Amino acid sequence: MNETAHVVLVGYGEVGTKSSSVRAKMEERLRENLQAVLDDRDLSGRVERTWSRLRVVGADDPETVAAACAEVPGVVWARPTVECDPTLDSMVTVCRDFAAEHPDGASFAIDADRIGPKENHGFSVRDIERDAGSAVVEATDAPVDLDNPAHTYRVECREDTAYVSIQKFDGPGGIPLGTQGKAVALISGGIDSPVAMWELMRRGCEIVPVYVDLGDFGGADHRARAVQTVRTIGRRAPNFDMRVHVVPGGDVVERLMDTIDDTRMLSLRRVMLAIAAEVAADEDAHSIVTGESLAQKSSQTGENLAVTSAATEYPVHRPLLTRDKTDIVAEARELGTFHDSTLPVGCERVAPSYPETNASLAAVERAEPDDLFDLAAEAARNRTRT
Repeated sequence: MNETAHVVLVGYGEVGTKSSSVRAKMEERLRENLQAVLDDRDLSGRVERTWSRLRVVGADDPETVAAACAEVPGVVWARPTVECDPTLDSMVTVCRDFAAEHPDGASFAIDADRIGPKENHGFSVRDIERDAGSAVVEATDAPVDLDNPAHTYRVECREDTAYVSIQKFDGPGGIPLGTQGKAVALISGGIDSPVAMWELMRRGCEIVPVYVDLGDFGGADHRARAVQTVRTIGRRAPNFDMRVHVVPGGDVVERLMDTIDDTRMLSLRRVMLAIAAEVAADEDAHSIVTGESLAQKSSQTGENLAVTSAATEYPVHRPLLTRDKTDIVAEARELGTFHDSTLPVGCERVAPSYPETNASLAAVERAEPDDLFDLAAEAARNRTRT
């Protein structure tokens, strides 16, 4: 190579455990998803597949590109690197160059890997770490800390090239989006449902977002904020259609308010699942996703979740089922959806004064008007997309 170049390395985890044919398909899907994000954000760079790595070449702004790649499902980490010859002198020189920006007094370590037979290079990992470490000490007089360094110089030496980096952006991990079919996500406008939607995206599911407009109990501002949370997450998957299916549910809510008392919230959730099932059938989705968390609300007790699940034959995924609220809020902040999720959700105004926490399916079904699910199906047919 005889010169250095800026390259962004992208690492994945679970994808690497798959069979060779599945792994190849997932790598290619991840490459497409990464390229779509870069193109959507007008970031230069071409994503390439190499052995056990994806890399971005031609990036004008490697740090920004690495940060963008680290938002994509399936990515474990992204590093802006300098690519150089796989020789000891070249790698040491790059580490010495990086040391010019080393923070004063910050401890450091050299973390090196060498791939391939030793005879391909004529030096060991220990040689890389010793010589590169000495070069950094000479340039900075910084202390070495192998256990808890403030600064890490990462060196990856392969047979025909080497990569050196000092910065890593952690990704969400998981499976590349678009490899596990479709799931319908019920988006309520609260904090939880966008996080639940994201968790299924992390596991490879293409998402069909559905928002049930509660009419006078929701409102335009509430709908706009719910839609915005989807758009915020959708920036991580611009090559997928994540327009929100908006279902006019005002008539259904009015019917519930007129006919049902203490099990009203359970019937509302059952109606929402029935609506999601209608959309799933139309969109060829295999399951439904909700933001429910066990015991977080009266309608989310173990007994009540069993009652609501009975409203559909589709599997209902609840990825937040055992998560604490503090953890969910932290993830919402990280995703950038927290602010738009803090408007009070309309369904709270539907809740009765004394909601049932231990309902039986038979009692809930007896209280429901005969036309309730017909109204739900009609509302689903009248949905729009935004």
